[in-house]
Amino acid sequence: MTVVGLDDTDSRERGMCTTYAAAELADRIRDSGGRVERLLLVRLNPAVEHKTRGNGALAVHTDLDADRAMALVRDVLDLAQTDDPRTNPGAVVADCAPDAVPPQVAEFTRDAIRAIQDITTATLLADTVGFARCQHGNGRGLVGALAAVGAWAALEDWTYEHIAYREADRWGTERAVDAESVRAAADRHYPAVWDTVDRASGYPVSVPRTPCPILYGIRGDDPEACRAVADAIESEPIDRRVTFVTNQGTDVHLQDGTVGAVADDSAYRVTGTVATAPETREGGHVFLSIADREARLQCAAFEPTKRFRDRVRALREGDEITVCGEVTDGTLKLEKFAVRELVRTEPATPTCPDCGATMSSAGRNQGYRCRDCSTSADGKVDRPIERDLEPGWYEVPPVARRHIAKPLVRGGFDGATHPER
Repeated sequence: MTVVGLDDTDSRERGMCTTYAAAELADRIRDSGGRVERLLLVRLNPAVEHKTRGNGALAVHTDLDADRAMALVRDVLDLAQTDDPRTNPGAVVADCAPDAVPPQVAEFTRDAIRAIQDITTATLLADTVGFARCQHGNGRGLVGALAAVGAWAALEDWTYEHIAYREADRWGTERAVDAESVRAAADRHYPAVWDTVDRASGYPVSVPRTPCPILYGIRGDDPEACRAVADAIESEPIDRRVTFVTNQGTDVHLQDGTVGAVADDSAYRVTGTVATAPETREGGHVFLSIADREARLQCAAFEPTKRFRDRVRALREGDEITVCGEVTDGTLKLEKFAVRELVRTEPATPTCPDCGATMSSAGRNQGYRCRDCSTSADGKVDRPIERDLEPGWYEVPPVARRHIAKPLVRGGFDGATHPER
C-alpha cells in the first residue's frame, strides 16, 4: 500500500481546493491501473494563521507503488494556485499501509490538529522515516501533507463528506443551487446528515461562497445518507462527485485544560465558575470570565455565532460551566459550553410573615424589621430565580460551526444536549 498526503494547493482569492487536487489524483491513479481504497479529508488546527478556510489536508490510500504515485502527485501539484505567494503546496508519499505509519508520524498528526507545527519539523520527520516528498515555494504544505499521511493511524472517530464539484468553466461564478431542495433533503436525512442548512437563517451551509471548484459538500455519519441528500439537490451540472472520509465534526482538536493553563493557538475544554456577568460589547460580541481557585479566563461569543450569544447572556455569576474553544490572545472563543450547575436563588430582602410587606433594615449588622408588625429577620433570604437555561450542552449554530467541531446531534456528550439545527 501507498499513502499520498497533500496540502496547500488553494488560494483565498484565486480559488482551487485541495480536495479537488486529491480527487484529480485519485482519478489519475485509477487511469494508471491502481486502486483507490479511500480519500481522507483531515481538518487540522483551526488556529493556523495560513489556512484558507477550514485548514484541510488530504490523503489518498492506494495500491499503486510509491514511485508511480509520486510521479502522478508531482503533476497534480501543478494545479496549485502558486501565483498566490501564500500558496505553498507540498506532498508526502509513504510506502506503507495507512495503519502502519511510524508512531512518530501519527503523533505528529495529533500535534498538528492541536498545536502549531513548522515546516522544518515536518521535513526532518519525513526524511527520518524515509517518506518521499515534493513541494513548491517554501513547502508549507508539507506540514499538512505529513499530518494527512499519519491520520488513519492517529485518529479513531470518522465521519463523511460527499462533495460535488463544478464544471471548470463555472469556477468563480455564482453557484446555481436550489436552496429549497437543499433544505428539504436535509430535513429528510437529519440527523444522519448534519450542518447542511442553518434552519434559523435558512442559509445553506453546505454551499460555499468562495471561488473554489466545490458546488456543495454534504456532511454526516452515514455516507449513503450524504449521497442521498446530494441526489435530491437541484443544481447546475456537476463535473464529478467524491465521498471523503474525514475527521470533521469530531472535536478532536479539543484538549482538556484548566483555567490557568491554556496556551494561544490551541483549543481546550475547560471547567470553571462564571466570575463576571456576560457583557455585550461593541459589535455585538459577548464576553464573560470563568475562574477557578487560582486564575481567570476570558471567554467570548462573537457576533457571527448569532443566537448562541443569547445562551451566553443567560449565564450568571456563580454558574458552573465547561467551555470549549480556541484560545487567541488569552481569550477562549466559544464553540460550545455545558451548564453543570446553575445558580437557582439570589439574596433578597425578607418579607414580613404577618403582613407580607418588605422589611426594612434595622441598622448595621442588625438584620431586618417590619415597621408595622415588629417582626424581624436576621438577614437576607434566598429567593428563587427563573433561569432561561437548563443543565446540558449548548452550541453555536451551523452557520458559525467550525468544520472540526462536533455537533451535539452526534451524541456522546457527558450530559443532556440542546442541539442547534
